[in-house]
Amino acid sequence: MATAVVQPDSSVTGFVSKTGKLLINGKWVDAASGKTFATYNPATGEVLANVAAGDKEDIDRAVKAARAAFETGPWSKISPSERGRLLWKLADLLEGHTEEFAQLESLDNGKPLKVARAADVPLAVDHFRYYAGWATKIEGNTISLGLAKQGKFHAYTVREPVGVAGQIIPWNFPLLMAAWKLAPALSVGCTVILKPAEQTPLTALRLGELIMEAGFPEGVVNIVPGFGETAGAALAAHPDVDKIAFTGSTEVGKLIIHAAAGNLKKVSLELGGKSPNIILDDADIDAAIPGAASAIFFNQGQTCCAGSRLFIDKKIFDKVVDGVAQNASKIRIGQGFDPDVDMGPLVSEEQFNKVCGYLESGKQEGAKAVTGGARAGNRGYFVQPTVLINTTDTMKVVQEEIFGPVLTAIPFSDINEIAAKANNTEYGLAAGIWTRDIKKAHALASKLRAGTVWINCYNVFDASLPFGGYKQSGWGREMGHEVLKNYTEVKSVCAAL
Repeated sequence: MATAVVQPDSSVTGFVSKTGKLLINGKWVDAASGKTFATYNPATGEVLANVAAGDKEDIDRAVKAARAAFETGPWSKISPSERGRLLWKLADLLEGHTEEFAQLESLDNGKPLKVARAADVPLAVDHFRYYAGWATKIEGNTISLGLAKQGKFHAYTVREPVGVAGQIIPWNFPLLMAAWKLAPALSVGCTVILKPAEQTPLTALRLGELIMEAGFPEGVVNIVPGFGETAGAALAAHPDVDKIAFTGSTEVGKLIIHAAAGNLKKVSLELGGKSPNIILDDADIDAAIPGAASAIFFNQGQTCCAGSRLFIDKKIFDKVVDGVAQNASKIRIGQGFDPDVDMGPLVSEEQFNKVCGYLESGKQEGAKAVTGGARAGNRGYFVQPTVLINTTDTMKVVQEEIFGPVLTAIPFSDINEIAAKANNTEYGLAAGIWTRDIKKAHALASKLRAGTVWINCYNVFDASLPFGGYKQSGWGREMGHEVLKNYTEVKSVCAAL
Protein backbone atom coordinates (compact mmCIF):
# COMPACT_ATOMS: atom_id res chain seq x y z
CA MET A 1 0.00 0.00 0.00
CA ALA A 2 1.33 3.48 -0.92
CA THR A 3 2.26 5.79 1.93
CA ALA A 4 0.07 8.88 2.30
CA VAL A 5 1.51 12.10 0.90
CA VAL A 6 2.45 14.57 3.65
CA GLN A 7 0.38 17.74 3.77
CA PRO A 8 2.11 21.07 4.48
CA ASP A 9 1.79 22.36 8.03
CA SER A 10 -0.41 25.39 8.61
CA SER A 11 2.66 27.48 9.43
CA VAL A 12 4.03 26.70 5.98
CA THR A 13 0.82 27.39 4.08
CA GLY A 14 0.41 30.60 6.05
CA PHE A 15 3.94 31.73 5.23
CA VAL A 16 3.69 31.09 1.49
CA SER A 17 0.29 32.77 1.29
CA LYS A 18 1.80 36.10 2.32
CA THR A 19 3.79 38.25 -0.07
CA GLY A 20 7.41 37.98 1.02
CA LYS A 21 9.12 41.24 1.84
CA LEU A 22 12.69 42.53 2.10
CA LEU A 23 14.55 42.62 5.41
CA ILE A 24 16.36 45.95 5.59
CA ASN A 25 17.66 47.48 8.80
CA GLY A 26 15.60 45.13 10.93
CA LYS A 27 12.31 45.93 9.20
CA TRP A 28 10.25 43.96 6.69
CA VAL A 29 9.56 46.32 3.81
CA ASP A 30 8.23 46.32 0.25
CA ALA A 31 10.58 46.85 -2.67
CA ALA A 32 11.06 50.52 -3.45
CA SER A 33 9.57 49.90 -6.89
CA GLY A 34 6.58 48.06 -5.44
CA LYS A 35 7.28 45.16 -7.80
CA THR A 36 6.95 41.50 -6.86
CA PHE A 37 7.84 38.24 -8.59
CA ALA A 38 6.50 34.69 -8.40
CA THR A 39 8.32 31.64 -7.14
CA TYR A 40 7.04 28.36 -8.57
CA ASN A 41 6.42 24.87 -7.25
CA PRO A 42 8.69 22.82 -9.54
CA ALA A 43 6.59 19.69 -9.04
CA THR A 44 3.59 21.35 -10.70
CA GLY A 45 4.87 24.46 -12.47
CA GLU A 46 2.25 26.48 -10.59
CA VAL A 47 2.82 29.67 -8.62
CA LEU A 48 3.81 28.90 -5.03
CA ALA A 49 4.35 32.37 -3.55
CA ASN A 50 4.96 36.00 -4.43
CA VAL A 51 7.98 37.92 -3.17
CA ALA A 52 9.10 41.55 -3.26
CA ALA A 53 11.53 42.15 -6.13
CA GLY A 54 14.49 44.09 -4.79
CA ASP A 55 16.68 46.08 -7.16
CA LYS A 56 19.41 48.73 -7.11
CA GLU A 57 17.58 51.17 -4.79
CA ASP A 58 16.80 48.42 -2.27
CA ILE A 59 20.39 47.15 -2.37
CA ASP A 60 21.58 50.69 -1.68
CA ARG A 61 19.29 50.96 1.36
CA ALA A 62 20.50 47.60 2.64
CA VAL A 63 24.16 48.53 2.19
CA LYS A 64 23.67 51.78 4.10
CA ALA A 65 22.01 49.86 6.94
CA ALA A 66 24.82 47.30 7.00
CA ARG A 67 27.48 50.02 6.96
CA ALA A 68 25.89 51.87 9.86
CA ALA A 69 25.53 48.65 11.86
CA PHE A 70 29.16 47.75 11.23
CA GLU A 71 30.72 51.12 12.03
CA THR A 72 28.54 52.80 14.64
CA GLY A 73 25.72 50.43 15.63
CA PRO A 74 25.55 47.94 18.51
CA TRP A 75 27.24 45.27 16.35
CA SER A 76 30.49 47.24 16.39
CA LYS A 77 30.55 47.02 20.19
CA ILE A 78 29.34 43.43 20.70
CA SER A 79 31.96 41.05 22.09
CA PRO A 80 33.05 37.92 20.22
CA SER A 81 31.43 35.86 22.96
CA GLU A 82 28.10 37.58 22.38
CA ARG A 83 28.37 37.03 18.62
CA GLY A 84 28.84 33.34 19.33
CA ARG A 85 25.86 33.28 21.66
CA LEU A 86 23.64 34.87 19.00
CA LEU A 87 24.72 32.33 16.38
CA TRP A 88 24.03 29.49 18.82
CA LYS A 89 20.61 30.94 19.58
CA LEU A 90 19.87 31.09 15.87
CA ALA A 91 20.90 27.44 15.51
CA ASP A 92 18.55 26.46 18.35
CA LEU A 93 15.65 28.35 16.77
CA LEU A 94 16.30 26.77 13.37
CA GLU A 95 16.49 23.31 14.90
CA GLY A 96 13.18 23.92 16.64
CA HIS A 97 11.59 24.68 13.27
CA THR A 98 13.15 21.77 11.36
CA GLU A 99 9.90 20.45 9.90
CA GLU A 100 8.73 23.88 8.80
CA PHE A 101 12.01 24.65 7.02
CA ALA A 102 12.18 21.20 5.44
CA GLN A 103 8.69 21.65 4.03
CA LEU A 104 9.43 25.13 2.71
CA GLU A 105 12.61 23.85 1.08
CA SER A 106 10.83 20.93 -0.54
CA LEU A 107 8.04 23.11 -1.90
CA ASP A 108 10.32 25.83 -3.23
CA ASN A 109 13.22 23.70 -4.53
CA GLY A 110 11.47 20.40 -5.29
CA LYS A 111 13.81 18.11 -3.36
CA PRO A 112 12.30 15.23 -1.38
CA LEU A 113 11.02 16.30 2.02
CA LYS A 114 12.82 13.39 3.67
CA VAL A 115 16.15 14.68 2.26
CA ALA A 116 15.54 18.22 3.48
CA ARG A 117 14.71 16.84 6.94
CA ALA A 118 17.77 14.62 7.12
CA ALA A 119 20.37 16.77 5.39
CA ASP A 120 19.59 20.39 4.51
CA VAL A 121 18.20 21.60 7.84
CA PRO A 122 20.46 19.61 10.24
CA LEU A 123 23.59 20.61 8.28
CA ALA A 124 22.54 24.27 8.41
CA VAL A 125 21.99 24.01 12.17
CA ASP A 126 25.42 22.42 12.63
CA HIS A 127 26.99 25.15 10.52
CA PHE A 128 25.71 27.95 12.74
CA ARG A 129 26.89 26.09 15.85
CA TYR A 130 30.33 25.41 14.38
CA TYR A 131 30.92 29.11 13.63
CA ALA A 132 29.45 30.16 16.96
CA GLY A 133 32.51 28.43 18.40
CA TRP A 134 34.91 30.27 16.10
CA ALA A 135 33.74 33.73 17.19
CA THR A 136 36.08 33.75 20.22
CA LYS A 137 39.01 32.17 18.38
CA ILE A 138 39.93 34.77 15.76
CA GLU A 139 43.57 35.33 16.68
CA GLY A 140 46.74 37.01 15.47
CA ASN A 141 50.44 36.37 16.11
CA THR A 142 53.41 38.03 17.72
CA ILE A 143 56.41 38.32 15.42
CA SER A 144 60.11 38.53 16.22
CA LEU A 145 61.78 40.86 13.75
CA GLY A 146 65.30 40.36 12.36
CA LEU A 147 68.24 39.91 14.76
CA ALA A 148 69.52 43.44 14.19
CA LYS A 149 66.22 44.76 15.51
CA GLN A 150 65.91 42.35 18.43
CA GLY A 151 64.43 44.08 21.48
CA LYS A 152 63.81 47.36 19.65
CA PHE A 153 60.31 46.65 18.33
CA HIS A 154 57.14 44.88 19.38
CA ALA A 155 55.36 43.46 16.32
CA TYR A 156 52.12 41.55 16.07
CA THR A 157 49.18 40.85 13.75
CA VAL A 158 45.45 41.05 14.34
CA ARG A 159 42.56 39.74 12.27
CA GLU A 160 39.72 42.20 11.79
CA PRO A 161 36.36 41.82 9.99
CA VAL A 162 36.51 42.91 6.36
CA GLY A 163 33.35 45.01 6.83
CA VAL A 164 30.15 44.91 4.77
CA ALA A 165 29.74 41.60 2.92
CA GLY A 166 27.45 41.01 -0.03
CA GLN A 167 26.47 37.36 -0.38
CA ILE A 168 24.71 35.79 -3.37
CA ILE A 169 23.51 32.21 -2.96
CA PRO A 170 22.15 29.59 -5.40
CA TRP A 171 18.93 27.61 -5.65
CA ASN A 172 20.16 24.03 -5.22
CA PHE A 173 20.60 24.11 -1.41
CA PRO A 174 18.93 27.42 -0.49
CA LEU A 175 18.93 27.15 3.31
CA LEU A 176 22.27 25.40 3.59
CA MET A 177 23.98 27.90 1.29
CA ALA A 178 22.57 30.74 3.38
CA ALA A 179 24.15 29.11 6.44
CA TRP A 180 27.46 28.56 4.62
CA LYS A 181 27.59 32.28 3.86
CA LEU A 182 26.05 33.92 6.92
CA ALA A 183 27.66 31.91 9.72
CA PRO A 184 31.38 32.68 9.13
CA ALA A 185 30.73 36.30 8.19
CA LEU A 186 28.74 36.96 11.36
CA SER A 187 31.19 34.96 13.47
CA VAL A 188 34.06 37.34 12.69
CA GLY A 189 31.94 40.50 13.00
CA CYS A 190 30.94 41.44 9.44
CA THR A 191 27.53 42.74 8.48
CA VAL A 192 25.70 41.19 5.54
CA ILE A 193 23.41 41.77 2.60
CA LEU A 194 22.14 38.36 1.49
CA LYS A 195 20.65 37.94 -2.00
CA PRO A 196 18.88 34.57 -2.31
CA ALA A 197 18.22 32.99 -5.70
CA GLU A 198 15.02 34.26 -7.29
CA GLN A 199 13.88 30.64 -7.81
CA THR A 200 14.09 29.75 -4.10
CA PRO A 201 13.87 32.73 -1.72
CA LEU A 202 11.47 31.34 0.87
CA THR A 203 13.75 29.68 3.45
CA ALA A 204 16.09 32.68 3.42
CA LEU A 205 13.17 34.97 4.24
CA ARG A 206 11.91 32.69 7.00
CA LEU A 207 15.48 32.49 8.34
CA GLY A 208 15.50 36.28 8.44
CA GLU A 209 12.57 36.16 10.85
CA LEU A 210 14.53 33.82 13.12
CA ILE A 211 17.60 36.07 12.89
CA MET A 212 15.59 38.96 14.26
CA GLU A 213 13.99 36.71 16.88
CA ALA A 214 17.45 35.57 18.01
CA GLY A 215 18.35 39.17 18.81
CA PHE A 216 20.76 40.24 16.09
CA PRO A 217 20.86 44.05 15.98
CA GLU A 218 19.12 45.92 13.17
CA GLY A 219 21.13 46.18 9.98
CA VAL A 220 23.48 43.29 10.75
CA VAL A 221 21.69 40.92 8.36
CA ASN A 222 19.72 42.33 5.45
CA ILE A 223 17.95 40.03 2.98
CA VAL A 224 17.06 41.31 -0.47
CA PRO A 225 15.45 38.81 -2.86
CA GLY A 226 15.42 39.79 -6.51
CA PHE A 227 16.89 38.94 -9.87
CA GLY A 228 20.56 38.51 -10.61
CA GLU A 229 20.57 41.12 -13.36
CA THR A 230 19.19 43.76 -10.99
CA ALA A 231 19.68 43.03 -7.29
CA GLY A 232 22.69 40.72 -7.72
CA ALA A 233 24.51 42.97 -10.15
CA ALA A 234 23.88 46.04 -7.97
CA LEU A 235 25.25 44.24 -4.92
CA ALA A 236 28.39 43.04 -6.71
CA ALA A 237 29.11 46.52 -8.07
CA HIS A 238 28.19 48.57 -5.00
CA PRO A 239 31.08 50.88 -4.03
CA ASP A 240 30.40 50.60 -0.30
CA VAL A 241 30.47 46.79 -0.17
CA ASP A 242 33.84 45.50 1.05
CA LYS A 243 33.42 41.87 0.13
CA ILE A 244 31.34 39.82 -2.30
CA ALA A 245 30.81 36.07 -1.89
CA PHE A 246 29.07 34.19 -4.69
CA THR A 247 28.03 30.59 -5.21
CA GLY A 248 26.69 29.70 -8.65
CA SER A 249 27.75 29.16 -12.23
CA THR A 250 31.21 29.91 -13.56
CA GLU A 251 29.63 32.12 -16.24
CA VAL A 252 28.01 34.39 -13.65
CA GLY A 253 31.11 34.22 -11.44
CA LYS A 254 33.08 35.94 -14.18
CA LEU A 255 30.46 38.70 -14.33
CA ILE A 256 30.76 39.10 -10.55
CA ILE A 257 34.52 39.64 -10.88
CA HIS A 258 34.03 42.40 -13.45
CA ALA A 259 31.32 44.07 -11.37
CA ALA A 260 33.51 43.97 -8.25
CA ALA A 261 36.44 45.66 -9.96
CA GLY A 262 35.14 49.18 -9.35
CA ASN A 263 36.30 49.40 -5.74
CA LEU A 264 38.46 46.24 -5.84
CA LYS A 265 36.27 44.59 -3.22
CA LYS A 266 37.38 41.18 -1.93
CA VAL A 267 35.84 38.32 -3.93
CA SER A 268 35.32 34.64 -3.16
CA LEU A 269 33.62 32.33 -5.64
CA GLU A 270 32.30 28.77 -5.40
CA LEU A 271 31.47 27.88 -8.98
CA GLY A 272 30.80 24.98 -11.33
CA GLY A 273 32.20 21.51 -11.66
CA LYS A 274 32.44 18.49 -13.92
CA SER A 275 33.81 16.16 -11.33
CA PRO A 276 35.49 12.84 -12.16
CA ASN A 277 34.57 9.74 -10.16
CA ILE A 278 37.11 6.96 -10.74
CA ILE A 279 36.51 3.27 -10.08
CA LEU A 280 39.64 1.10 -10.20
CA ASP A 281 39.50 -2.62 -10.96
CA ASP A 282 40.23 -3.56 -7.33
CA ALA A 283 37.40 -1.46 -5.88
CA ASP A 284 34.70 -2.86 -3.62
CA ILE A 285 32.09 -3.02 -6.38
CA ASP A 286 29.20 -3.47 -3.95
CA ALA A 287 30.08 -0.09 -2.42
CA ALA A 288 31.26 1.68 -5.57
CA ILE A 289 28.11 1.10 -7.62
CA PRO A 290 25.61 2.72 -5.22
CA GLY A 291 28.28 5.31 -4.35
CA ALA A 292 28.63 6.30 -7.99
CA ALA A 293 24.85 6.45 -8.42
CA SER A 294 24.45 8.67 -5.36
CA ALA A 295 27.34 10.89 -6.49
CA ILE A 296 25.39 11.98 -9.57
CA PHE A 297 21.73 11.49 -8.71
CA PHE A 298 21.69 13.07 -5.24
CA ASN A 299 19.67 16.31 -5.22
CA GLN A 300 18.43 15.58 -8.76
CA GLY A 301 22.00 15.99 -9.97
CA GLN A 302 21.79 19.68 -9.09
CA THR A 303 25.06 19.65 -7.15
CA CYS A 304 28.16 21.59 -8.16
CA CYS A 305 30.45 18.71 -7.17
CA ALA A 306 28.28 15.94 -8.70
CA GLY A 307 30.32 12.97 -9.91
CA SER A 308 29.08 13.46 -13.46
CA ARG A 309 32.01 11.79 -15.29
CA LEU A 310 32.36 8.18 -14.16
CA PHE A 311 35.69 6.64 -15.21
CA ILE A 312 35.64 2.84 -14.87
CA ASP A 313 38.45 0.36 -15.47
CA LYS A 314 37.46 -1.45 -18.66
CA LYS A 315 37.83 -4.85 -16.96
CA ILE A 316 34.78 -4.05 -14.81
CA PHE A 317 33.12 -1.44 -17.06
CA ASP A 318 30.07 -3.46 -18.15
CA LYS A 319 29.38 -4.74 -14.63
CA VAL A 320 29.58 -1.26 -13.07
CA VAL A 321 27.52 0.43 -15.80
CA ASP A 322 24.84 -2.23 -15.47
CA GLY A 323 24.82 -1.82 -11.69
CA VAL A 324 24.59 1.98 -11.79
CA ALA A 325 21.87 1.79 -14.45
CA GLN A 326 19.89 -0.62 -12.26
CA ASN A 327 20.27 1.76 -9.33
CA ALA A 328 19.04 4.62 -11.53
CA SER A 329 16.03 2.67 -12.80
CA LYS A 330 14.91 1.97 -9.23
CA ILE A 331 14.91 5.64 -8.22
CA ARG A 332 11.35 6.68 -7.47
CA ILE A 333 10.53 10.06 -9.03
CA GLY A 334 7.78 12.34 -7.82
CA GLN A 335 6.81 15.39 -5.82
CA GLY A 336 8.84 15.91 -2.67
CA PHE A 337 6.04 15.47 -0.13
CA ASP A 338 5.57 11.84 -1.13
CA PRO A 339 7.58 9.85 1.46
CA ASP A 340 8.24 7.07 -1.08
CA VAL A 341 9.96 9.44 -3.53
CA ASP A 342 13.76 9.43 -3.94
CA MET A 343 14.12 12.16 -6.56
CA GLY A 344 12.11 15.31 -7.07
CA PRO A 345 11.85 17.67 -10.04
CA LEU A 346 14.49 20.04 -11.33
CA VAL A 347 14.14 23.47 -9.82
CA SER A 348 12.65 25.42 -12.74
CA GLU A 349 11.42 25.30 -16.31
CA GLU A 350 14.66 26.97 -17.41
CA GLN A 351 16.77 24.27 -15.77
CA PHE A 352 14.49 21.55 -17.11
CA ASN A 353 14.88 22.83 -20.66
CA LYS A 354 18.66 23.11 -20.23
CA VAL A 355 19.04 19.51 -19.06
CA CYS A 356 16.73 18.17 -21.75
CA GLY A 357 18.78 20.12 -24.29
CA TYR A 358 21.92 18.31 -23.12
CA LEU A 359 20.16 14.96 -23.43
CA GLU A 360 19.22 15.76 -27.00
CA SER A 361 22.76 16.98 -27.73
CA GLY A 362 24.26 13.76 -26.41
CA LYS A 363 21.87 11.70 -28.52
CA GLN A 364 22.69 13.67 -31.68
CA GLU A 365 26.44 13.32 -31.07
CA GLY A 366 26.20 9.55 -30.69
CA ALA A 367 25.91 8.91 -26.96
CA LYS A 368 23.67 6.03 -25.92
CA ALA A 369 21.35 6.10 -22.90
CA VAL A 370 21.60 2.80 -21.02
CA THR A 371 18.77 4.04 -18.84
CA GLY A 372 16.75 7.26 -18.77
CA GLY A 373 17.42 9.90 -21.40
CA ALA A 374 14.13 11.80 -21.33
CA ARG A 375 11.70 13.73 -19.16
CA ALA A 376 9.62 11.85 -16.62
CA GLY A 377 5.86 12.31 -16.79
CA ASN A 378 4.14 15.25 -18.47
CA ARG A 379 3.72 17.70 -15.59
CA GLY A 380 6.36 19.52 -13.58
CA TYR A 381 10.09 19.60 -14.23
CA PHE A 382 10.98 15.92 -13.84
CA VAL A 383 13.87 14.25 -15.70
CA GLN A 384 14.73 10.56 -15.67
CA PRO A 385 18.03 9.54 -14.03
CA THR A 386 20.25 8.92 -17.06
CA VAL A 387 23.42 6.91 -17.72
CA LEU A 388 25.17 7.64 -21.04
CA ILE A 389 27.83 5.48 -22.72
CA ASN A 390 29.63 5.66 -26.09
CA THR A 391 30.72 9.20 -25.36
CA THR A 392 33.83 11.04 -26.59
CA ASP A 393 35.92 13.73 -24.93
CA THR A 394 34.61 16.41 -27.29
CA MET A 395 30.90 15.91 -26.56
CA LYS A 396 29.08 18.67 -24.73
CA VAL A 397 27.69 16.13 -22.24
CA VAL A 398 31.27 15.25 -21.27
CA GLN A 399 32.78 18.73 -21.25
CA GLU A 400 30.02 21.01 -19.92
CA GLU A 401 28.28 21.14 -16.57
CA ILE A 402 24.74 19.80 -17.05
CA PHE A 403 23.55 20.25 -13.45
CA GLY A 404 21.02 17.46 -13.71
CA PRO A 405 20.76 13.68 -13.20
CA VAL A 406 22.93 12.80 -16.20
CA LEU A 407 26.00 10.56 -15.92
CA THR A 408 28.59 9.84 -18.60
CA ALA A 409 30.33 6.48 -18.08
CA ILE A 410 33.81 6.28 -19.63
CA PRO A 411 36.12 3.22 -19.73
CA PHE A 412 39.87 3.44 -19.16
CA SER A 413 42.65 0.87 -19.31
CA ASP A 414 45.73 2.54 -17.79
CA ILE A 415 45.78 3.93 -14.24
CA ASN A 416 48.84 5.98 -15.20
CA GLU A 417 46.74 7.93 -17.71
CA ILE A 418 43.55 8.37 -15.74
CA ALA A 419 44.65 11.50 -13.84
CA ALA A 420 45.21 13.34 -17.12
CA LYS A 421 41.78 12.26 -18.38
CA ALA A 422 40.15 13.25 -15.10
CA ASN A 423 41.86 16.66 -15.17
CA ASN A 424 40.82 17.30 -18.78
CA THR A 425 38.23 19.92 -17.88
CA GLU A 426 38.16 23.62 -17.10
CA TYR A 427 36.82 22.76 -13.64
CA GLY A 428 38.46 21.40 -10.51
CA LEU A 429 35.91 21.23 -7.73
CA ALA A 430 35.81 17.60 -6.58
CA ALA A 431 36.73 14.03 -7.46
CA GLY A 432 36.13 10.50 -6.22
CA ILE A 433 38.34 7.42 -6.10
CA TRP A 434 37.19 3.86 -5.42
CA THR A 435 39.87 1.26 -4.63
CA ARG A 436 40.90 -1.20 -1.91
CA ASP A 437 44.55 -0.13 -2.34
CA ILE A 438 45.09 2.89 -0.10
CA LYS A 439 48.52 3.51 -1.62
CA LYS A 440 46.99 3.81 -5.09
CA ALA A 441 44.26 6.03 -3.68
CA HIS A 442 46.58 8.60 -2.16
CA ALA A 443 48.96 8.51 -5.13
CA LEU A 444 46.07 9.24 -7.50
CA ALA A 445 44.55 11.85 -5.17
CA SER A 446 47.82 13.82 -5.30
CA LYS A 447 47.55 14.05 -9.08
CA LEU A 448 43.95 15.25 -9.27
CA ARG A 449 43.46 19.00 -9.65
CA ALA A 450 40.44 19.23 -7.38
CA GLY A 451 39.60 21.01 -4.16
CA THR A 452 38.07 17.89 -2.59
CA VAL A 453 38.95 14.26 -3.25
CA TRP A 454 36.72 11.60 -1.72
CA ILE A 455 38.15 8.09 -1.32
CA ASN A 456 35.63 5.23 -1.16
CA CYS A 457 32.88 7.74 -0.44
CA TYR A 458 31.27 10.77 -2.07
CA ASN A 459 29.35 13.90 -1.07
CA VAL A 460 30.66 13.85 2.51
CA PHE A 461 30.34 17.36 3.94
CA ASP A 462 31.10 18.80 7.36
CA ALA A 463 31.29 22.34 8.65
CA SER A 464 34.93 21.71 9.59
CA LEU A 465 35.97 20.47 6.11
CA PRO A 466 37.06 23.19 3.64
CA PHE A 467 35.27 23.12 0.28
CA GLY A 468 36.13 24.91 -2.95
CA GLY A 469 37.78 24.48 -6.29
CA TYR A 470 40.82 24.67 -8.50
CA LYS A 471 40.83 26.33 -11.92
CA GLN A 472 37.45 27.73 -13.02
CA SER A 473 35.66 26.17 -10.07
CA GLY A 474 36.33 29.25 -8.00
CA TRP A 475 38.41 31.39 -5.65
CA GLY A 476 38.82 30.69 -1.94
CA ARG A 477 37.19 28.09 0.27
CA GLU A 478 33.91 27.68 2.09
CA MET A 479 33.71 26.00 5.52
CA GLY A 480 36.39 25.03 8.02
CA HIS A 481 38.70 27.67 9.39
CA GLU A 482 39.78 28.45 5.80
CA VAL A 483 36.58 30.41 5.09
CA LEU A 484 37.41 32.87 7.88
CA LYS A 485 40.12 34.27 5.60
CA ASN A 486 37.35 35.34 3.21
CA TYR A 487 35.84 37.67 5.80
CA THR A 488 38.87 39.04 7.64
CA GLU A 489 41.77 41.40 6.97
CA VAL A 490 45.20 40.92 8.56
CA LYS A 491 46.72 44.02 10.12
CA SER A 492 50.40 44.19 11.09
CA VAL A 493 51.24 46.42 14.04
CA CYS A 494 54.83 47.40 14.80
CA ALA A 495 55.77 49.58 17.79
CA ALA A 496 59.21 50.95 18.69
CA LEU A 497 60.27 50.11 22.24
